[in-house]
Amino acid sequence: MKNIALLLPLTLVMVFAAACSSTTTSRTPAESAAPSSQDAAPIREPAAKPALAPAATVYMTYDITPEGLQAAFDALGIAPLESDKVAVKISTGEPPASNYLRQELIGEFVKGLNGTYIECNTAYGGKRASTDLHYQVAKDHGFEPIVLMDDGSEMEIPVVGGLQLKANTVGERIGDFNFHVVLSHFKGHQMAGYGGALKMLSIGYGTTKGKSLIHTGGKSAASPWGGDQTMFLESMADASKAVVDYVKGLDNGQIVFINVMNRLSIDCDCNGRPAEPDIHDIGILASTDPVALDQACMDLIYRAEGNKSFIRRVESQNGVHAIEAAEQIGLGSRAYALENIGP
Repeated sequence: MKNIALLLPLTLVMVFAAACSSTTTSRTPAESAAPSSQDAAPIREPAAKPALAPAATVYMTYDITPEGLQAAFDALGIAPLESDKVAVKISTGEPPASNYLRQELIGEFVKGLNGTYIECNTAYGGKRASTDLHYQVAKDHGFEPIVLMDDGSEMEIPVVGGLQLKANTVGERIGDFNFHVVLSHFKGHQMAGYGGALKMLSIGYGTTKGKSLIHTGGKSAASPWGGDQTMFLESMADASKAVVDYVKGLDNGQIVFINVMNRLSIDCDCNGRPAEPDIHDIGILASTDPVALDQACMDLIYRAEGNKSFIRRVESQNGVHAIEAAEQIGLGSRAYALENIGP
């Protein structure tokens, strides 16, 4: 294995670590925090700014195949226990032609984990806005077995030290699973600028109400439209931290992150007719730190040929601010060591 040094377009301190062997990480149950009520008034600063997290390792392969996906996960050195209930968070993809991750790439990986796909309904309409229709789309796209976390009920989980939110509203069935693999298709996004691990953690785990609160910085539980962009991005960071904290607070709770950098359209998988990509496929990246992971993917985008339309989409929505905010509230580190796991 070897390390890859990148020329960064953004102001970022990076640490490049020596190659290390993959070992299974032991896990200790953490104390679960109790839910709190959502306060509509935004919180402009966390009560106490946490120290920045140390640099994380991000593992990368250029091999966008089932074998490459498995290798990226294995490099993390964290395997579910036999007793664990494994969830794989994905986007089921809006019909007819979005760029969701296909079964040919991820199906065997999920089966090998004895995993269950998890997702939530949308807040903007489309064919995934109601539970019955969404289950049908998931079936049509090969996502079986699948659980819609908001099928039946929702709950609030606390945001500790958030910039905008005090609570995050998620599907109650999030707690059915204690080992979460957040498997994201990295791409552009019409509202967030880009979509990766942080968007999957926040919007992806949120119910219709939760999505609306994130989009509006906690101001509306009924509509995702018309919110301030900075509040939206900071609320994404808040909600992401809430999900990570909640999962880690479950009995033997663990959560890891994988971004697949293929079909790099400027449009999200919520778009049924996305723009064709201008950038060639790049690879698969994995980390235990979602902030480092999204930052590494963003840096690769800035280095890629044909990146102008993608960068224009990101910068038009100030998309990188979600990564900045997530680091600020202590979710992870933008400094990372990028380790090539081959080929």
